[in-house]
Amino acid sequence: MLFSMTHSGDSGILENSHPEEAMAHLAAIVESSEDAIISKTLDGIILSWNSGAERIYGYTSGEAIGKPMTLVLPDDRPNEETEILERIQRGERVEHFETVRKTKSGDLIDVSLTISPIRDKHGRLIGASHVARNVTDRKQIELRLEQLAAIVSFAEDAIISKTLEGIILTWNLGAERVYGYSASEVAGKPMTLLLPEDRPNEETEILGRIRRGERVEHFETVRKTKSGDLIDVSLTISPIRDSGGRIIGASHVARNVTERRQLEDQLRHTQKLESLGVLAGGVAHDFNNLLTGILGNASLALESVSGHHPIRSLLRDVISASERASHLTRQLLAYAGKGRFVIEALNVSALVREISTLVQTSIPKNVQLRLELRDDIPLVHGDASQIQQIVMNLVINGAEAIAPNENGTVLVTTGLQNVDDHYMLSTLGGSTELVAGTYVSLEVHDTGCGMDEETLNRIFDPFFTTKFLGRGLGLAAVQGIVRGHKGTMKVYSRPGKGTTFKVLFPATAETAKIKKTGLPSLDTAKGELVLVIDDEAIIRRTAKSMLERYGYTIVFAENGKEGVELFQVLADKVSVVLLDMTMPVMNGEEAFRQLKAVKPDVRVILSSGYNEVEAVRRFTGKGLAGFIQKPYSAIALAEKVRAVVENPLL
Repeated sequence: MLFSMTHSGDSGILENSHPEEAMAHLAAIVESSEDAIISKTLDGIILSWNSGAERIYGYTSGEAIGKPMTLVLPDDRPNEETEILERIQRGERVEHFETVRKTKSGDLIDVSLTISPIRDKHGRLIGASHVARNVTDRKQIELRLEQLAAIVSFAEDAIISKTLEGIILTWNLGAERVYGYSASEVAGKPMTLLLPEDRPNEETEILGRIRRGERVEHFETVRKTKSGDLIDVSLTISPIRDSGGRIIGASHVARNVTERRQLEDQLRHTQKLESLGVLAGGVAHDFNNLLTGILGNASLALESVSGHHPIRSLLRDVISASERASHLTRQLLAYAGKGRFVIEALNVSALVREISTLVQTSIPKNVQLRLELRDDIPLVHGDASQIQQIVMNLVINGAEAIAPNENGTVLVTTGLQNVDDHYMLSTLGGSTELVAGTYVSLEVHDTGCGMDEETLNRIFDPFFTTKFLGRGLGLAAVQGIVRGHKGTMKVYSRPGKGTTFKVLFPATAETAKIKKTGLPSLDTAKGELVLVIDDEAIIRRTAKSMLERYGYTIVFAENGKEGVELFQVLADKVSVVLLDMTMPVMNGEEAFRQLKAVKPDVRVILSSGYNEVEAVRRFTGKGLAGFIQKPYSAIALAEKVRAVVENPLL
């Protein structure tokens, strides 16, 4: 009945057929369709159910006919069929309505529905035809495409598609973030828009590889952003092929690796310092052992000659040179991060003079170093090595600002600066880093090329340099040292007019300690036994000579193991042990532990080329009696031993 009614409104190819033939033909079409073709009453009761409906929904016609269409409705859509029937009863047609239906097995599938009114020959509504197409696969593909589009759109990387001529077709949000251009600004533009001037052929070479079917992977290069900044990028570029396998374009993925490259530079810098620290430790140990012999013997020799003997001035020069050499090893350790800093009252002018010879040898011969230093300035609280590193770094930076083919000057001056509210406002821009008072000034002026405003704004950035090769601490580290000393630094510069760095340190009322140059006026010892444990023969001989000069009895051992064995025999007789830190066979730390095991109240003075904080950190709270840094003079060793004999613990 349904198909004869449907036919009654059809003026198609069945017009001249017999009704039975037409019905059979229509039935064959309906039955062979991949779509579910269903007829139903205006109440939603199923009247017919083709094989397509069986495949899509899983019910046979026998199971479905006579049942309501709600049979295939999911639980969350109870009213959908009612709403559809209401539209049909109003004579409306539902076209390509995408929704969800439930199969016999309970699976949910995506379907596209087209539902039309069925009328009898008088035009009355008597039912509805229901055509359903399973679009689950298509919806899943669409969902995957949407997800892929979202991934591409919101990826941090720049994802771009381009033609084989390098014309930009698509441009994601990541590309906007990386390069600064919006999609509308670059669509239809060539990729060469992003090339720096020094890489004009790079895109052509890349496109040549793409045309040959090659893939460019993790190619690290430089690109230019909209603002003109140069950034480090890693590129992966692949051919795009059509369904026939022909190459029609390229996908271009770019990752901004500027920060990673900076971190790699920082890591290399750190590793270099670590390597330098290892080297510095070995240099400090070996060099300071040699200096101990030189300084100790020179101080003994100085005391052994008469007051007016001409050799005394030569011996004083030896002692002074040894002390300066020792200071150089401390500077090397400080630069490498292996040193620990000692805050004391210092004369900045004296520190500059002390390092001036070393500084002069570190700058080009076309640059003259001039000093204008005040001797009457107050002292400052600081670490000598750090302040001298500031001087070294600023002078070298100034010297390198002078062209190699020109003669120039670096002038270092010291003086006083009164800092009041007016000075802080007018000169320091209202800086809150300082408190009002008197400051010692250190100025380093060069006659070099000077700097423009943009360069001045970046000179304290880590890793920023205007030189072909960075040396010294770097201005960022200099600024950190100055702030660590509660000071400040001001820079004055103009292109072609040179540069001046002005450093201010808070002045103190303290006076410098006068170094003793002769031997101490100590009471002669009463033959107390001192055990010297050191692997260097020159140290053992020098210590023996110096201490015997004061009435001590000396025994010595060449390493920690031998020293412990000797101490086991002489423990009740030994008053003090002078113990080297770094030795073969058994080092100072293990020897100290075993000495304490033999005699818990043993008095041990640790000796090392490192300074006190660095050397004794492993001995904290373990009863170390004292520390003396190599190289030491006779006066220093005699005072230390006497102090430990009288007051055995640190």
